[in-house]
Amino acid sequence: MTTDSIAEIARAETERGELVLRRRASETAADVLELRVNGVFVMDTLETTSEIELAAQALALVDEPTAVLIGGLGLGFTLQRVLADVRVERAVVVEIEEPLIEWMRNGTVPHGPGILADARATVVNADIAMAIAEARSAYDLVLLDVDNGPGYLVHEGNEQVYQAEFLGRCHDLLSPGGVLVVWSANAAPDLLAAMREVFGAAEEQAHDVLLQDRPEEYFLYLARRS
Repeated sequence: MTTDSIAEIARAETERGELVLRRRASETAADVLELRVNGVFVMDTLETTSEIELAAQALALVDEPTAVLIGGLGLGFTLQRVLADVRVERAVVVEIEEPLIEWMRNGTVPHGPGILADARATVVNADIAMAIAEARSAYDLVLLDVDNGPGYLVHEGNEQVYQAEFLGRCHDLLSPGGVLVVWSANAAPDLLAAMREVFGAAEEQAHDVLLQDRPEEYFLYLARRS
């Protein structure tokens, strides 16, 4: 495979559009998997630094993150980092796109079966807004990584995830002292204001990450239930 070769390895159509998983070669890594939704680049297996580092930052905010809810499966790197924390006893991931779950389970995404084999992990095929509205269990940590933030929406319907009504449901789902963490590729003042409206206080943190040795700044928004 040459450095500029690209091969499509999976494609699926859902009511929200088209998902494509492609394999490409890279000068720094072989067989990089790239996910596109409706033609928009979402993520790949080379640019994972932001997910892993921000998941680590979120876990550090909670003394005992025994139960963690993750909004968005992607290619599994956030879940993988959460499961690497020995304090985590239960990790629930909500992913609306069933093909993504299937590609992770059947090995189309090679590292997927290993991640999902962890007995602590549960993957739910549902819309994150509906899943949180119907949830009955309490969580110590809720991580939202949906469309890479309010400034980068693949699906317009996901805009509600960053608004006060939905954030209020997240608040009610948290155990006392539990933390909601939302990350974004862009600064999101409206999100910060909505979180402060719901929680009374919220914080914005800017984090420098490397994506393929390219420096980028990501933003982490967090609020704690009193």
